Amino acid sequence: MRIAFVGKGGSGKTTLSALFSRHLARAGAPVLAVDGDINQHLAEALGHDGPPLDAPPLGAHLSAIKDYLRGTNPRIASAEAMIKTTPPGRGSRLLSLLGDDELHTRHVRHVGDVPLMVTGEFADSDLGVACYHSKLGAVELYLNHLVDGPGEYVVVDMTAGADAFASGLFTRFDMTFLVAEPTRKGVSVYRQYRDHAREFGIRIAVVGNKVTGEDDLLFLKEEVGDDLLTHLTQSPYVRAAEQGRAQGELEPQNHHALNILRETVDAHPRDWPRLHRHAVEFHLRNARAWAGEDLVTQVDPEYTPGRIPQS
Repeated sequence: MRIAFVGKGGSGKTTLSALFSRHLARAGAPVLAVDGDINQHLAEALGHDGPPLDAPPLGAHLSAIKDYLRGTNPRIASAEAMIKTTPPGRGSRLLSLLGDDELHTRHVRHVGDVPLMVTGEFADSDLGVACYHSKLGAVELYLNHLVDGPGEYVVVDMTAGADAFASGLFTRFDMTFLVAEPTRKGVSVYRQYRDHAREFGIRIAVVGNKVTGEDDLLFLKEEVGDDLLTHLTQSPYVRAAEQGRAQGELEPQNHHALNILRETVDAHPRDWPRLHRHAVEFHLRNARAWAGEDLVTQVDPEYTPGRIPQS
């Protein structure tokens, strides 16, 4: 199952991504965390302390990733012909979660008990010539070629605000958790997400964060309504961890909230045909808008999503 954490900058979405990833890992579930935020703080939120993590960033190796994933797909002549929305087809190299394939071996590093992949920072050489979505294309391609099963989890910390809708990446998830503080600014991003998500049938739920009392909770309920799934209270445990002095355990209320998140994800099994339809739809949009009509032929109408062919 693929889970995205989104929200206003400063809402705590990176913290929630880390807490949820650790929650899954400690329960023994196969999980992969992916840092898809331009600020790249997920490793730190997971507890990494020391020199920068030696994980080769996905965004810096996009060409090699394309070449690897296209495999022997006859519809993709070269890595250069592949764009971030190119869907898999017969002959494409499909991935199982945390397999021993070349991509996972190269790009996954462990932070504690959580495997992590990073998209990479926005470098000085990118200024004025590229947008961060060019790097996020590697995450979109990875998810397009991933055949993950029930009880397996990919947790992606997304870019802040509604910027995630600038590409088709937002359609690659089974569940999107929107983290909102109990403030007017905190819920403003929710309205943007709600409207875009409804247009494409994307499942979202709001997770209140930094709630300090009944007034905060009432505010969220009034502003968000039935989309409010659960909430986390202001957490001394999280604050201590952010200050580098982690001790004790997460508060019972907040641990219960993480359980609710997992139960919600598990209650909605993957709809592979729908996921693949979205992938094809956004590829065709890109092909016709800017990439070239000839890339429409990259779509394989005979491809069956959701399974790795047996060799």
